[in-house]
Amino acid sequence: MTITVRKLEPADHAAVASLWGLVFGYTEPRNDPARVLGAKLAWDERVLVAVEDRAVLGSIMIGFDGHRGWLYRVAVSGAVRRRGIGSRLVRAAEAELVALGCAKVNLQLHVHNADGEAFWRALGYEVEPRVSMGKDLTLAPRGG
Repeated sequence: MTITVRKLEPADHAAVASLWGLVFGYTEPRNDPARVLGAKLAWDERVLVAVEDRAVLGSIMIGFDGHRGWLYRVAVSGAVRRRGIGSRLVRAAEAELVALGCAKVNLQLHVHNADGEAFWRALGYEVEPRVSMGKDLTLAPRGG
């Protein structure tokens, strides 16, 4: 079979949400895979999937703010890792960003994710001297 990378189609939604659940194991409600995918698609449709005979093997979510690109939720099914699927997804996402006029792409990963860091370094990414900050808005008080 041949693996192809293409834009996400509606028929892929459940498979991608399931893949994210398996790969990332998110427990926080704000990270629920089906909710995040739905929110992303409501905003824009920059999600790519790697498929083989209609089976979703991997995915990548792309962000672009007009200045910088971002790569999110790169996931490959554990059964098919080490076949270059993640690399193909990243290269396809980079090509999408270049076509949009993006000059630089960023990503974040957990500091304890040594395998992830090795993956990104092999693709030419480097750790940059930045401080990543965040705020969980689901915990912030609502209203005035």
